[in-house]
Parts: sequence; C-alpha cells; structure tokens
Amino acid sequence: MLIQKLRLKQGWSQQQLAEASGLSVRTIQRLEAGSPASIESLKCLAAVFEVDHTTLTPEHTMTAATDTLQDQREEEAFAYVRKLRKLYLHLIRYCLIALALLAVNLMVSPERMWVYWVIGGWGLGLAVPAGSVFKPHRFLGPRWEREHVEKRLGRTL
Repeated sequence: MLIQKLRLKQGWSQQQLAEASGLSVRTIQRLEAGSPASIESLKCLAAVFEVDHTTLTPEHTMTAATDTLQDQREEEAFAYVRKLRKLYLHLIRYCLIALALLAVNLMVSPERMWVYWVIGGWGLGLAVPAGSVFKPHRFLGPRWEREHVEKRLGRTL
C-alpha cells in the first residue's frame, strides 16, 4: 500500500515506476496488492523514491492505531476510485455500443426502432453500479438536510 501511495504521490503509472526501478510491471502490481517483496526489490524502489528501504516494509508502516485508521481510510478511498473508474469505463462502452446499434438499426430497419429496448435495458442495468458508487440514499440524508437548513437560514457550515 505504501508503494502505491508513493507512486501516486509522484504521479507515476505502474509502467513508469517499473521502468525507473528496473522491476517488471507485474512485480509492481504484486507489491501494491500486498505480496511480500524481496530485499532487492525494496532497495530498487527505495532508490527511486529516495527513501530508506526499511520504510517500505509492512512492519514499519503499521506502528500505531492512527496509522491503521488512516490506512483504512486510504484503502476505502482507493476502492471507491476503482469502482468509479470501472463505472466510467462501463459508461463509455455503453455509449459507444449504443451509438453503433443505433446506426445499425437506422440502416437496417428504420421503421422499427428495436434499439430503444436494448439501450433502455442496458441503461437500467447500468443504474445499479452507478447507485452503488454514488450512493443516492445520501442525497436526501441527514447531512443533505442539515446543509439545506443552514443554507436557508443564511449560515454556512
């Protein structure tokens, strides 16, 4: 996890880190997923990040309860961003395929628009992962209510 944080802090992709460190992309992926690393790999990464290789060991990063809480929040943030990325990729595929199907429908049988059923069904199916990412139940929740009351009273939070 620390390797991923350091990589993202630098703004590097896994490929760029692999090239800079001399490790393979697969090794970087395994290390970021939590697999144990050899001393040689840690030394290569430590040289790239300009830190001591002992700071990259899991024992060093898990020293206090506050660290674990922060790590938990960071893990939740990474999981959210991964879900958001998957949703956006699904949405892009949906739009491209819907446009292609619409073009085929207009060329083959413009008098019968069957494509609306496909686009509508898939769109409803896309709403499920969108709901899990954006959590619409928070839209009208207590925080939303408090913000609007404060706004109405002319106070800011």
